[in-house]
Amino acid sequence: MKGGIDLITGSSNPSTAAARAKSRKSSLIDRTRMRQLIQQTPEQLAASVADAGYRNEVDIYAAKHSGSDLIEMALTHNLEKELTSVMKFCSGRLKEQVRIYAERFSYQNAKIVLRAISTGASLEEVTHAVLPEENEINKSWIEIISNSDTLADAASAMKGLPLSKALTEIAEDAELSVYEDALDLHYFESAINAAKGMDLSDRILRNHLQMEIDHRNILNILEARNLGLDDEVLRAALIPGGRLINNSQLNSASTVDSNGLLEILRRSSRFDAAGFESALQESINLRTLDPVVLWLQEREQKDLQRMSYLHPLSALPVINFISLKVKEVNDLRLIVRGVSAGLSVEVLEAHIL
Repeated sequence: MKGGIDLITGSSNPSTAAARAKSRKSSLIDRTRMRQLIQQTPEQLAASVADAGYRNEVDIYAAKHSGSDLIEMALTHNLEKELTSVMKFCSGRLKEQVRIYAERFSYQNAKIVLRAISTGASLEEVTHAVLPEENEINKSWIEIISNSDTLADAASAMKGLPLSKALTEIAEDAELSVYEDALDLHYFESAINAAKGMDLSDRILRNHLQMEIDHRNILNILEARNLGLDDEVLRAALIPGGRLINNSQLNSASTVDSNGLLEILRRSSRFDAAGFESALQESINLRTLDPVVLWLQEREQKDLQRMSYLHPLSALPVINFISLKVKEVNDLRLIVRGVSAGLSVEVLEAHIL
């Protein structure tokens, strides 16, 4: 209803937000163009990426950087600018629902900061490769790295941020993985709680978040078994709130191998266990979890795409655009790294197309 309050989203004009998200979605790089980029040289890629919508950001960094570093910084800067722009054209409850999804990127930056401190990366390395100082958004994160000698110092410096509550109970001598697990747990707990409204959009968003939790737990189980981690360590990394592996199953799930995991997943009619088993077998053959990761990512994308079509006047079309924009940036980053490292076209296409 133009000019009024939408009963589903609480937004002053959800149709406008959906239309803008759809317009931005139409400008994303399609599969044909991605295939062309995969076949280019590193020198050609910089110009092609700039022409694909990243010109302003490439120009910002071109004075100090070149090659793959230049492109990666431009990609990250563009993504953060796009997220800020999207939040500005949302309002009301719709904005709060989009924020629930977009808040994950702050948690990712916190992980980058903690990882930099844990590995002893110099401030120059971080600002050159991960959090370029040309981007205003990065200044507070760079300051934390500059003023922190330990993970505990960084956690203390993050006080005042919503995510800081995840770090308050962690022992000062804890390893990086403990901090990362705590951030994951806190994000999903906060997101699920924020999406506990009774309207349709809340339920749809909550269902998708539960899918993501299940996928994280599936990967946590497989990674733990590949690394030989004990059950207690795995249990601490599993995230409550999923549907395929519900809270009552978390303890038993922390003791299973890949076959036991399959048995749990087969109990759900909502899950394509046969498709997952095929991806898992490919992972076993290739000795990498990449096929499983890609299969789960595709499942998430299909869910968001389907829900955004079924519920066009909701937060879902906007969230779907954000997820596709993130995928585009990640795909371009993989192409740049892969081409620079001399990976074959076939390998890159298998990961992207």
